[in-house]
Amino acid sequence: MGLTDAEVAIAAALAGAEVVARNYGSTHERFAKSATDFATETDIDAEHAIINVLETHRPADARTGEESGDSGPRAGSRRWLIDPLCGTLNFAAGTPLVAVNVALLQDDRNSAAAAADPMADELFWTDGSGAFIRRGSGDRRLTPTSRSSLIEINCDGPLDRPFVGGQLVSDPRLRAGYGPRVISSTLGVAWVAAGRRAAYISDGWFRENLHFAAGIAIAEAAGCVISDLVGDLLHTGRGLVVSADPATHQAVLELVRPHLADMER
Repeated sequence: MGLTDAEVAIAAALAGAEVVARNYGSTHERFAKSATDFATETDIDAEHAIINVLETHRPADARTGEESGDSGPRAGSRRWLIDPLCGTLNFAAGTPLVAVNVALLQDDRNSAAAAADPMADELFWTDGSGAFIRRGSGDRRLTPTSRSSLIEINCDGPLDRPFVGGQLVSDPRLRAGYGPRVISSTLGVAWVAAGRRAAYISDGWFRENLHFAAGIAIAEAAGCVISDLVGDLLHTGRGLVVSADPATHQAVLELVRPHLADMER
């Protein structure tokens, strides 16, 4: 019997994570993408390992990889989104906060996904109906909670225009109720689903975003509250807010609102 889509996502993410874990702590060749961004040979090798799994088990599906771009059949309703090493700058600096993300979009909807943490040897995954964390051979259902009172804030953004991020970290209103954190990896999205963060906030655009697709799918399946920065459906407007519960989500939107207003003046 062949593997399910969730099992393929898991196998692919683990194949990439094995490459990342094996190379962690060594010296890395850097391939510049821009003045502030680069890939390493590990990004490329991890993506190859992921694609090999997908070519073996889902050869008829399309694929989009961060490093290799589009491959596989152009037509069809199924596309795998591959982020072989989210947190490349962390990885190259010897900071163990990275994720390997694999997600399947079917008819533009999240169908299955896996996000592996190579350093903690943890795997977050979903089959589209439930969300789980795997340590060793055991799976446990993810349960979001705001108990930590920690909010992950994405401070990466464009250089040519304002974006919500850095100002939230220093906002005294936010700090009065929550502890801001910045890990510079989409691992933080899965951490909301796992109850390790109360919320995750990011500016930007997220339709078919290969960096965030796996984390969003896992958070959705875990029952997190997800919207854009003003509380509308994700993809309706700019940004992403993922919260453990409705009360936290409303509180986060209230904290974000004045910063959005400031940028529109």
